[in-house]
Amino acid sequence: MLFSEILGSFTYLIAQAGDAGVLTYLQEKFNAGGVFMWPILASLVVGLGFAFAKIWTLNRASVNTKKFIIEVKDALQKGGVEEAMKVCENSRGSVASVFHAGLLRADEGVDAAEKAIMAYGAIEMGFLEKGMIWVSLFISLAPMLGFTGTVQGMVEAFDSIAASAQMSPSVVAAPIAIALLTTLFGLVTAMILQVFYNYLISKIDKIVADMEESSIELIDALYEISKK
Repeated sequence: MLFSEILGSFTYLIAQAGDAGVLTYLQEKFNAGGVFMWPILASLVVGLGFAFAKIWTLNRASVNTKKFIIEVKDALQKGGVEEAMKVCENSRGSVASVFHAGLLRADEGVDAAEKAIMAYGAIEMGFLEKGMIWVSLFISLAPMLGFTGTVQGMVEAFDSIAASAQMSPSVVAAPIAIALLTTLFGLVTAMILQVFYNYLISKIDKIVADMEESSIELIDALYEISKK
C-alpha cells in the first residue's frame, strides 16, 4: 500500500514538473516537505561529495595496464630490475605501486618479490576501498530520514484530526503531503547515491583484477630473468 502511494506521488510529481520549471517546482516541493528535507538534502550533497572524491582518486589509481606491463618488461630485459623500478617510480596508479614493492625485493629472490606483491596488493585494496563506507552510510541514512519524516507527518495528521474532531481531507492534507514528500525525496536520494556506489565498486573491482593479472605477469617475467 505504501509503495503504491509513493509510486503514485512520484508519477504525479513528474507530471507537474513537466508543466512548471523543474528547479522552481523542486524548490516548492522541498519547502513543502518540512524540516526533514534539510537533512535529506545534506545526505545527498555530502554523499555525492564523497562519491566524486572517490571517483577522482580511482581515476588517478587507474592506468593503461597492458601498456604499463609492456614498458616494465622491456625495462627488465634491457636494464634489469633497477630500470624497471624507474618505470614504476615515474608511473602513477595502484599497479605501479604494487610492482615497485615487488621489484624492491627482487634481489632477495622471486619468492620474496611475490610475497611483497601480495602484501602490498592487500594494502592497495584497502586504499581503494577507503571512504566507500561513507557513501554506503548516506545510502542507508537518506531513506531512514525520509521515513522519519513520514512518521512525523502522520503524527501531525492524527493530531489535526484530534484537534478538529473530524476526519476531512482538508485537515490531513498538509501533514500527509509532508509524509509522502520526505519519503519520496529520501528514496530518490538513496537511488542516486546507489548508482554512484555501484559504479565505484565496479571500478574498484576492475583495478583489483588488473593488479592481480599484471602481478602474475611480473612474477613470470622475474622467473625468466632469474633463469638467465
